[in-house]
Amino acid sequence: MSRLLAASITVVTAAALAVGAALGAVALLEATPEQPGTPLITYERTGEGSAP
Repeated sequence: MSRLLAASITVVTAAALAVGAALGAVALLEATPEQPGTPLITYERTGEGSAP
């Protein structure tokens, strides 16, 4: 097998692996469930505005 053919196969294989890894990462990120938007800590407000 010539060196040019071996190098071409290597480049194509590496590109295919990179694309597959990128698509896999995107699929994993999209599979993560949405987080609730409720705060863990809430503060009670007794009045409007701030007192001087």
